[in-house]
Amino acid sequence: MALLDRLKQELDRAGKVAQDAFDDGKTRLEAFRTRQLADKAAQALGYAVFRSKKSGAELDAATYDRLKATLDTHDSEAAKLEAEIELRRQQGSSASSSSASGGTSNNSYPGTPT
Repeated sequence: MALLDRLKQELDRAGKVAQDAFDDGKTRLEAFRTRQLADKAAQALGYAVFRSKKSGAELDAATYDRLKATLDTHDSEAAKLEAEIELRRQQGSSASSSSASGGTSNNSYPGTPT
């Protein structure tokens, strides 16, 4: 019975690791896409300023405010997602270092395959 319990624990652990990896990948992809949107918004703002200066006029306040708000929104969302990724990375590295030092012995000798 202990073998089945151990097997269930390992399968549960593997499932959690797989779900965590999936969630991390999903967050990374979302952060990448959001950062692309921020870059496109910055590009649109730059083009608008360039075109207005080229024509000798000033960029109207409504257009500037709209483009700036779009850039701010995407930039802050990307920063939030990147902070979440960094937090997960830090939690993962601290969890792996604590589990490596507090693991159970498997009665093997260094250099021998297990």
